[in-house]
Amino acid sequence: MSERTIAHSFRGQELHSVHVGTGGAVRGTVIIVPTFCGVSELELGFARKLADRGFACLVADLWGKSYNPATERDAAFAHMTDLKSDRAALRDRMLDLVEVAKAQEGTDAARIAAIGYCFGGLCVLDLARSGADIAGVASFHGLFDAPDLSPQPIKAKVLALHGWNDPMVPPEAVVALAKELTEAGADWQIHGYGHTGHAFTNPGAAALGIPNVDYSPTASRRSWAALQDYLDELFG
Repeated sequence: MSERTIAHSFRGQELHSVHVGTGGAVRGTVIIVPTFCGVSELELGFARKLADRGFACLVADLWGKSYNPATERDAAFAHMTDLKSDRAALRDRMLDLVEVAKAQEGTDAARIAAIGYCFGGLCVLDLARSGADIAGVASFHGLFDAPDLSPQPIKAKVLALHGWNDPMVPPEAVVALAKELTEAGADWQIHGYGHTGHAFTNPGAAALGIPNVDYSPTASRRSWAALQDYLDELFG
């Protein structure tokens, strides 16, 4: 396994993503888009687990910095709100990250997927909504609201892993996503986990101090198993 920082830029902003290689054969490349706090050990840990299974990973920097959720929550939320306010620019950031991933040695452009956590889940869904020619996207406790952009046919297979008690994504938003994906012609799955809130994959989620934002070992395990099945389907 190897890890290296990749310097790149988007519209003049300097970014530093992390490439986690397999050290051998590559089954596919997975772009990992972090939570609203930016690149952290949480996402790097997921990347290392995937690298052990033969997937090269690009842990994507959309922010230009990382935030400590315990002490910088408000600043992180403000940065997320700024990025979310311009969904066309956010889409373009994601498309640029696909090009960064393609440029890495050993990447097969036909074998790229993107997964995202919380705000990163919205980002990968927007990537699919762009009509990007990638194999698939998977959202973990992501935000579902659609951008006010012209709908495109969705080529990527879509997997959404959702805590049913997520205070940021009520049941009607889940139904709306299913309707949207169906109308876009997508191959889609939505897994709902009962008695589960937002950020269920993050052992440190309770530090945010928000009701129904907490780690769930059961949902974390089940969603990771679903991801493995999904990647096996995409890449063999």
